[in-house]
Amino acid sequence: LKVRVVRSSPPSSQFKATFQESYQVYKRYQMAIHKDPPDKPTINQVRLVPVSFEDPQFKSSFSQSAALFAKYQMAIHKDTPSDCGENEFTRFLCDSPLEAENAPNGPECGYGSFHQQYWLDGKIIAVGVIDILPYCVSSVYLYYDPAYSFLSLGVYSALR
Repeated sequence: LKVRVVRSSPPSSQFKATFQESYQVYKRYQMAIHKDPPDKPTINQVRLVPVSFEDPQFKSSFSQSAALFAKYQMAIHKDTPSDCGENEFTRFLCDSPLEAENAPNGPECGYGSFHQQYWLDGKIIAVGVIDILPYCVSSVYLYYDPAYSFLSLGVYSALR
């Protein structure tokens, strides 16, 4: 048995080189021990989209995200449709006081507010609203399609 400690933040070259293999071990573990289904979202099904109406990915997924937010709010929090329309969604989860910044020694995506979208079969099934800051990532909110609650996407998002 050989045990190696590899720096994950900032990611070392060893971490990057072994990431996929480590991820596959994690996935097998989750399926065997926690009975996660094999179709739980994978790393390739998660998109980090800057919260900006100038960003093409954000604009093209806005309506789908807003509709999912409304579905979640009504099912989980028993909100009325008027409590979770596109204006409420924008005010609550899109308007941010943070300004986007791309620092030379910062993360590739930059700093600011993001929607971490979880896609399955061409549709968004969950969105984690996060702020990426110089010394931390702050989870602002997570909403998901209640039909996929069996995937424990809140736990998955927190671990991710």
